[in-house]
Order: sequence, then structure tokens, then C-alpha cells
Amino acid sequence: MKSQLTTICCLVLFLATECSHYRTQIHKKDGDKLQHPEEKPKTGRIQEKCHGPCSAPSNCSQPCARSFRGEIGFTCNQNKWQKSTETCTSLSVETFFKDLNSATRLSVAAPSIPLHVLDLRAPESIESIAQGIRKNCPWDYACIIDVVKSSEATSGNIAFIVQLLKNISTDLSDNVTREKMKSYSKVANHILNTEAISNWAFIPDKNSSSDLLQSVNLFAQKLNIRNESENIVDEPFIQTKGFHISHNTSEKTFRFSRNMYNTTEDILGIIEIPQHELWKLPPNISQAISIAFPTLGAVLKEAHLHNVSLPRPVNGLVLSVILPERLQQVLLTFEKINKSRSARAQCVGWHSRKRRWDENACAKTWEIKNRVKCRCNYTNAVMSFSILMSPVAINNKILDYITCIGLSVSILSLVLCLLIEATVWSRVVVTEISYMRHVCIVNIAVSLLTANVWFIISSNFSKKAQDYKWCVAMTFFSHFFYLSLFFWMLFKALLILYGILVVFHRIMKSRMMAIGFVIGYGFPLIIAATTVAITVPKKGYMRHDACWLNWDNTKALLAFAIPALVIVAVNLLVVLVVAVNTQRPFIGSSKSQDVAIIRRISKNVAILTPLLGLTWGFGLATLIDGTSLIFHIIFALLNAFQGFFILLFGTIMDHKIRDALKMKMSSLKRPSRVAENASLSPTNGSKLMNR
Repeated sequence: MKSQLTTICCLVLFLATECSHYRTQIHKKDGDKLQHPEEKPKTGRIQEKCHGPCSAPSNCSQPCARSFRGEIGFTCNQNKWQKSTETCTSLSVETFFKDLNSATRLSVAAPSIPLHVLDLRAPESIESIAQGIRKNCPWDYACIIDVVKSSEATSGNIAFIVQLLKNISTDLSDNVTREKMKSYSKVANHILNTEAISNWAFIPDKNSSSDLLQSVNLFAQKLNIRNESENIVDEPFIQTKGFHISHNTSEKTFRFSRNMYNTTEDILGIIEIPQHELWKLPPNISQAISIAFPTLGAVLKEAHLHNVSLPRPVNGLVLSVILPERLQQVLLTFEKINKSRSARAQCVGWHSRKRRWDENACAKTWEIKNRVKCRCNYTNAVMSFSILMSPVAINNKILDYITCIGLSVSILSLVLCLLIEATVWSRVVVTEISYMRHVCIVNIAVSLLTANVWFIISSNFSKKAQDYKWCVAMTFFSHFFYLSLFFWMLFKALLILYGILVVFHRIMKSRMMAIGFVIGYGFPLIIAATTVAITVPKKGYMRHDACWLNWDNTKALLAFAIPALVIVAVNLLVVLVVAVNTQRPFIGSSKSQDVAIIRRISKNVAILTPLLGLTWGFGLATLIDGTSLIFHIIFALLNAFQGFFILLFGTIMDHKIRDALKMKMSSLKRPSRVAENASLSPTNGSKLMNR
């Protein structure tokens, strides 16, 4: 009875002490409210010191609001003070465990515990948060969550929490359980909240976001998964999943769907571990873990590189994977945040040591308007992946306008060219060479006209409602007729070379026609059909976003690019041969003759350039990363208007065709004049009078 009475007295004494301490705190808070009754303390309030006009370059700093430690830095920009840095924090080691110490002292004063166990001395000081966690909540780390959640997400507090998570990942990651991972993620979720994103910009240490990503990945590496498959963390701004894997496991997939900080809809992210990678695993059970960050990409700062234009905006989820060492490759599918047609994607991996996105870590497998699939190499230094807005994307409507107008003009020009050829055919095909020359022009015009029509049809074909077979057919015909265009241009170049080099030997017209059609239509048919036969069974014939040859998966586009570029190179040599043979035949000619020769060479080159397809050579410049927009505009102008150039240089500028047209027009006018003269003759006049 005496022992219980003593315990009760001690308890009363303890409660009185705590109440007195609490009352003092209340008075102190009330005093603060009286000093600032109209507002809540804020960290960004500008005082008179950093207010008003300024002159660059100058800096200014002011202390944080009451109850915060640190300062706010300002920089003069356009004669106005603008906030640049902030270190205001309300967190410290004491704030995390102050209430826990009181609770501990209260709990040990329970009546059931003997008096000699009571320790009424001041609590032992905690020098680090890691020490406090070991003492108060070593099993789940939950004792720090409430303090973090109740803190304002200022720049200083964000930096403090990043350092806290970094220390936990290095000092308290011996045996990471699901409960510890949940608590750790709740702390990280607080500073990745959409409301906190804007405050990351004012943290002086620009590596804080990289430190956070690396700390989360390092902590997740020590996580032990108990069940075969489980959703470990499901916070709004950080999500973690994991499952067991082995060499007998079928292909595994992580699927995430999270709302981004600047969108109203969920953004998808998928991680696939291919079957051939899983075969590398040993027979015993391993584990795979993946983490999705919806908002981290907005604050992830790269180390400055002189040859990279910064910033490079992230256009999808940031996905981290923790895999066994033997696995080296993963497939990732990202849904784009910016789904505009011009938002081309670049697959990248975050290099933790270099603190920047590494383009060499990933390769793009396919891309459509909304999604991108990447094949990425996993290493200890590259464990996180995403997609960037491609810095080499050509985002200019001028190219669309040029293409649209140019194709329309080309189609009309080619139709007019064919009508003119049909009108004057019998008058211009006098010799075998002239006959084959006009056969080439007609087939070049037909091939380009048909290819342009198929191009327009396939460009306006709806991918959402498309039929796969129709798209294959359109791609095949576009491929075939564009190849026919190039091979007929090649045949024309060979005819020119034949006329220059072979003078006394002539090939029969029927034989030349057979050779021309074999080259012009036979070779393209073989190439196009072979491409279909090889790539269609693999579903790699077409692009995912258009009815045209695929590049990312099967490199089917090479079946067009290689023949076209080889033909352009051959035709360029023919043009050089023509230019050489047009030079002056002897030394000592006059200057006027030299000028005439230069004009003749220039005219021949100008005529042959569109007829032999040399303008397509500008396409090489557009394939180089970082090429100026001017090269894309030149390429679009020359090739979109190729039909017009064929009409101009191949038909209108040919004096024989002009003469034939004049004769045709005069022959049409002659019957009308005869009829007119007949109607005005005296005989007809007398007959009319007699009536």
C-alpha cells in the first residue's frame, strides 16, 4: 500500500511538472499570436531590406519568419528583387523526439512498475535522428512520420528531409522490412507533393533531387520481399512494387499508373523483364523491385554540360528498378505527359555518379503519339529511367505548310506534264534516244504522281480506326512507287551516260524498253516484296504512328534509304561527267565562249538535278542530330516541289516540246480560220442573200 501511494505521488508530481511546462508553451505561443494576430508565419515574406528597386548585379538576404531558422536570398533581376535561395527550416533533431521523450517518461510511471525502475532524470540527449530512431522506433521508423507531415514544405525543410533520408539509407538500412519502406516512402512523399514542387527551385544545393533519388534506390536495394508478389508502397507521389523471380519465371511486368503534377489524368508506366534476361538467373529465388515517381522528374536537376541544351524536360514517369546483378536489360513503356504530335521522345537513364541523363543507356524501340517503348541497360550506376522531350525534334509548322502546298503544286504539275507529253508525243519521239528520253520522263512523272497520292492517303489515314492490312497495302504501294521513281531516274542517268560514252553502237528500241521496265519496275517490286515478306511476320513492317516503313524495330526503312542514296550518288557522278564533257574543247577560246560554256554547264546541272533526284541528297543533312532548321526547310522545298521542277526543266524548257506545242496550237487554229474564211467568202454571201 505504501509503495502504491508513493507511486501515485510521483505521478501527480510528474503531471504537475508537465502541465506547468505546457502552460509556459501556451503563453509563449499566445505571445507570438499577439505580436502577429493578422497572419500565419510565412517563410517568403519580403521585408523592407529586400524590397523596392535595385540595380544588377546585386544580392540581398533577410532572416526567415519567426519559428524558422535560416535566411532567404534575393537577386536583382530587371531592377526587381527576385527570390533565389531559401534555407528556412523548422526541423531539427529536437523537434523529432521531444514529444517522444515526454511520452516515454509518462509510460514508465505506470502503477504496475516498481518505484526503483522509475528514472526521473532528464532524458538522454539525442545527437542524430538515426540515434533517435534506433532508440524510439527501430522496428518501423514510424516515429518520424507525424513530425514530417506536420512540417511546412519549405525549401529548407525539403533539404533537411532529403539529408534525413540520405542518412537513413546509409546508417539504418541493415534489414529493411516492408514497414520500414512504407515509413521511409511516406517521408519522401511529403516533399514530392505537388504543392512542394515549386519550392525545390530555391534549395541552394542543386544535387538534392539527385540525392533523394539515389537514397530511395539505395534503401530499396536492402528491402526483403516476403511474399511472391506484393504492392509495398502506394503513396500518391511514390509507388513501390516487388516480386520474386528465378530462371524459371515467365516474363515479369511492373505496371504503374499515377497522376502527374501538371495533368488531370493518370500517366502509365510499364517495366518488363524479358524472358531471355530471366534465364540468366540462378535456380534459387531472387527478387525484383520497382519504384515510380510521378513528380520527381520535374525537379531532377542535371549537372551542367556544355554540349547539352538545358533544361531537358522529363515527359513521363521516372521509373527505378532494382534487379539481381546478372540482369542487364529491361523494357520500359512510358506514356507521354505532353502528347502533342511534335513532342518527340528520347529514352534516357539517370547516371547517379555523373548526375545527369545518359542517352547511351537506352534505345527507343517504338514511338507513337501517346507512348514510347525503350530498351534500357541496367547497371549499378543507372537504375532509373524516363523519357525526355527530344532536343532535336523539329517543331515548326513551316515544314507542314511547305509539304502541303508543295505536294498540291507537284500533283497538278505532274498531271499537266503528262497531258503535254500526250499532246506532243508523235512530234518529239523521232529518234530512239528521244523516244527513250520521253519514256523516262513519263514514267518518272507517273511514279512520283502515284507515290504522292499514296503518301497523302496514308498520311490522313486514322491510326485509331485503321485496318492493319490496309495500312500494309498503303505502305507497300508508297514504298514501291517511290523506289520506281528513283530507279527510273537511274535509268535516265544511264541513258545520258550511254549517249555520251557510246557513239557508234546503238541498242534496239525494244531491247532498251525491256531494260528500262526491268530497272524501273522490276527491281523496285523485288525490293518492296522482299521487305514485306521479311518484316510483316515479325510485325515490324510499319511504324506504330504512321503507315510507312519501320525504323526502330526491324530497320525496314533501309530498304528505301539505301537504294535511294546509292542512286543519288550514281546520278551525281553522271552529272559530273556531263559537266566535264560540256567544257571548252580547246585552249585559247575567248572569254565570251567561256561564259557560254559556264552557262551551258549550269543549265545542264539545273535541268538534271530534279530529273535525277539529286535534291534528295539534302536528306542526309536532316538525319544528323542538331541540324539547323534551314536544312529541313530546303529539303522540304526541293522535294515537295519536285513535280513542279520536272514540269519546268523536263518539259517546258525543252525547245523541241515548245516547238511541237506551237505547231499543235497553230494546226488547231488553222481549221478555225479556214471555216471563218469560208463563211465570209462572196459565194456564201450571195447564197445568204438569195435566201
